[in-house]
Amino acid sequence: MPGVGKTTLVKGLARATGCTFKRIQCTPDLLPTDISGVSIYNHKTGEWTFQEGPVFTQVLLADEINRTSPKTQSALLEAMQEKQVTADGITYTLDEPFLVVATQNPHEYEGTFPLPESQLDRFSMRLSLGYPPPDSEILFLKDIARDDLLERIEQVMTPDELVRIQEEAAAVHVDQSLLEYTTRLSVATREHDQVTLGISPRGSLHLIQCARARAYMQGREFVLPDDIQELIYPVYGHRIILNHAVLFEELSAKSVLDEIVSSVQVPGNIGER
Repeated sequence: MPGVGKTTLVKGLARATGCTFKRIQCTPDLLPTDISGVSIYNHKTGEWTFQEGPVFTQVLLADEINRTSPKTQSALLEAMQEKQVTADGITYTLDEPFLVVATQNPHEYEGTFPLPESQLDRFSMRLSLGYPPPDSEILFLKDIARDDLLERIEQVMTPDELVRIQEEAAAVHVDQSLLEYTTRLSVATREHDQVTLGISPRGSLHLIQCARARAYMQGREFVLPDDIQELIYPVYGHRIILNHAVLFEELSAKSVLDEIVSSVQVPGNIGER
């Protein structure tokens, strides 16, 4: 929903990690070059100069991404997958760390475009903030009258430290049985009779990466089945496409994933190497 603090959350994340931040307000008339950048001819020098677009940052917020056309949304695909931008045959590498956060209005709202499956598959997770509890909203109303809440956020790490943390999280051990478990979950979505489009290998990879991060945040050097089960809906929920018959029955992706999790056998005896 609009107005629940999504933009403020991403700004605060960039501020706390010391990363550069840029925001794109997605509108129907936004062009791909408005994101990636454009070459401009200099009459004095007779040369073309590439002007970097807002994608050249470390934390990029694509606000209301489904208000712009799929053609413009696709301008983010290369950046999100390869962390680079190609323009006029020249490839530009983006700075590390590089993170894209996109906000999305409900599809029932006017003037929205559905995100292509290839775009959805590149987002590791989808989360919904929802409305805050009344007590929290009252505190927010009291605080906002005094000052800008973002000004209270202090930098707690450098971008280089964040990259180091990412590397350490990527080294967390995943047992072979959990790799097989994740694969069985993904295959179950592809073979489910209520699913038109199941989980891709990239989706399986993102689930393992997120499970590693969760284990790392909890101080463990190994992934548990609980990590995978806890994250399967945020990682898989936006990726699977249900068939039309299921939509008419008002079943959700979560109910289908709950059924799959309960039916796929969980490996046992998982522990530290």
